[in-house]
Amino acid sequence: MNAESKLSSRLPGLTRRGFVKATLSATGGLALGFHLPALAAMNGPWAGDPEGAEINAWLVIAPDDTVTIRVAQSDMGQGVFTAMPMLVAEELECDWQHVRAEYASANRSLREDRVYQRMGTGGSRAVSHSRPYLQQAGASARERLIAAAAQEWGVPASACVASKSRVSHEASGRSKRYGELAAAAAGITLEAEPEIRKPGEYQLLGTALPRLDVPAKVDGSAVYGIDVRLPGMLYAAIAVCPVWEGRLKAVDAAPARAMRGVKEVVTMDDALAVVADSYWRARQALDALAPEWELGDHAGASSEAFKVRFSKALDAKGAIAEEAGDAYGELDTAAKVIEANYSAPYLAHLALEPVNCTVHIQPDRVDVWTGSQNPESVLTVTAEETGRPPEQVHVHSCHLGGGFGRRSRPDFVARSVAVARRIDAPVQVIFSREEDTRTGHYRPMAEFKFRAGLDAEGKPVALVNRSATHSILAGLRPEAVANGIDASSLSWLANSPYAFAHRSIEHHLQRTHVPVWFWRAVGATQNAFALESFIDELAHAADTCPWQFRRPLLASRPDMVRVLDAAAEQAGFTDELPRGQGRGIALVEGFGSICAQVAEVEVSPSGDVKVKRVVTTLDCGNTVNPQTIEEQVQSSVVYGLSAALWGKVEIQDGRARHGNFDRHRVLKMAETPQMDTHLVLSGGDKWGGVGEPAVPPVVPAVCNAIFAATGKRVRALPLNDQDLSWS
Repeated sequence: MNAESKLSSRLPGLTRRGFVKATLSATGGLALGFHLPALAAMNGPWAGDPEGAEINAWLVIAPDDTVTIRVAQSDMGQGVFTAMPMLVAEELECDWQHVRAEYASANRSLREDRVYQRMGTGGSRAVSHSRPYLQQAGASARERLIAAAAQEWGVPASACVASKSRVSHEASGRSKRYGELAAAAAGITLEAEPEIRKPGEYQLLGTALPRLDVPAKVDGSAVYGIDVRLPGMLYAAIAVCPVWEGRLKAVDAAPARAMRGVKEVVTMDDALAVVADSYWRARQALDALAPEWELGDHAGASSEAFKVRFSKALDAKGAIAEEAGDAYGELDTAAKVIEANYSAPYLAHLALEPVNCTVHIQPDRVDVWTGSQNPESVLTVTAEETGRPPEQVHVHSCHLGGGFGRRSRPDFVARSVAVARRIDAPVQVIFSREEDTRTGHYRPMAEFKFRAGLDAEGKPVALVNRSATHSILAGLRPEAVANGIDASSLSWLANSPYAFAHRSIEHHLQRTHVPVWFWRAVGATQNAFALESFIDELAHAADTCPWQFRRPLLASRPDMVRVLDAAAEQAGFTDELPRGQGRGIALVEGFGSICAQVAEVEVSPSGDVKVKRVVTTLDCGNTVNPQTIEEQVQSSVVYGLSAALWGKVEIQDGRARHGNFDRHRVLKMAETPQMDTHLVLSGGDKWGGVGEPAVPPVVPAVCNAIFAATGKRVRALPLNDQDLSWS
């Protein structure tokens, strides 16, 4: 999840009048499209056409009718480089074959009163937050193109229509291409902004279109941060103190300085970097050093010790996150009481592209090239580290080789700028995969304790849940953590719709020296594993089908029942399977969407797990591009399954033990299950996210399926650590 709403001020509402003021060019006439000369020099496909006319801040139309639409969000594989242009093009009435995309400028947004509105990417909010003003941008440009044609022909604008990148006047048979009208349209001010289309009126939205970025990714021209090459550029390899909160005590730089190609050794409070004329030489020189680290008070810390401490906290009542009725009293009189504890480990983000940042500090400007989920925070941090006015900082956004929340935190930018301040040349700082995995920020570990009561008929009467985990917000926005409650840590626990008339949801905030951060779907991932697995336990104790057990608990949420039923029916949930095979079901609501999943697994007698099929049903309200939704759901399933099967950051001697994919495994193609995605859309004004909602339910769905197959209940992750053998 991205923290842009925490790192920057909340945007005011956008009025139509404000939109007109914000998007008019400074001169009110022909304006050059925003241009990234460095990316253009690398033949990047996202540099604006310098010959084009900027109709508003969001789009440029070239004489050949090419429409370049600026994307303020970051594309880390989730498809916003196509979805955002589709929102504009829906209203623009342009020929989609002429549409191109480029990243918007954080520097320009700063200078022009945040003209690009929301530039951070995370929380599955790109479409839901950006849709109104992107549609407005397209509608405004369309009406200005029509007005330009009408003025030229001396006819009312109402007599003209726009379609397929042309404006036509049917009565006279005249028409003109957008490329011929763009310069004049750039100088037109509308008296009022046009209304935008609503669901049910769309022509482009909801259609499956190929992604704009795929050709560049296939032919290798797509520019990721690690692809940046500049004249005279140097490279830096970096090492951070292996124990968080430790310090660099001393280092003899002589061995590195004596090596070929080495330009500088840079020391920081808790890190050091070697700068050389190639990354290989920088890395070899860094490995030749023997830094002395002052490890501090946490050198003996371990995940096992954390687990003991977190679990012990659950013996006492915690801060109340949600309470109704008399849960403890009802438990005392319940016909049957079920108790269970669950455990989830720290998890690394494991983005495929190693974290990197290229910085060039010059007398009158600072340029930064990186793949970030929040270019505005990159700009702010760079300005702070260099002491320069923010207006002098230019962030060149690149594609991200995976984000998952990791690249929403600009810590790697701050370290890269610190290195660049010592170098009179552009320098690309690369954190090796091992370095970032071992010294980065993780999804929090968590411990859970459940007690629930059933009546004589097996109906649930009371639920007590205690959880212990980190607070991400405590170190970011302390004011958001009220009375010991961090809402992001309690997703799907405190806001679960399961109708236990008597319930007490309690929380214990914990802290270790291990830094935590937003991970794809945040707290819902570990919480859904625990709660959805425990609901399955209750169904078993009540001798009821887990699907049917949930339905009355969701009686007040027919929208959730509809999604749940669709998943069960599509998967054939109640169909018989041979022993050793099973199906499990789970349901989660988050990021504005409802997602249910059924996993079908096969477990060998020796305990080897094969996930054969995952059926996902999703209600995100409306769609921009169904193809992209299916891709994101598949990505979520693979990401969640990889974490469920093998994901774990093990802390020993104060540090993370493992740093690469040899121990942090991800699914291989041959291990990937059949994935079926079905949209159960409620329509209306609902625009839910799709990048994260399918991550949380896949873990409990698989664990519940394992129970159905073997009778063994999984209460701790990863699955690779559990004995799942059966006979």
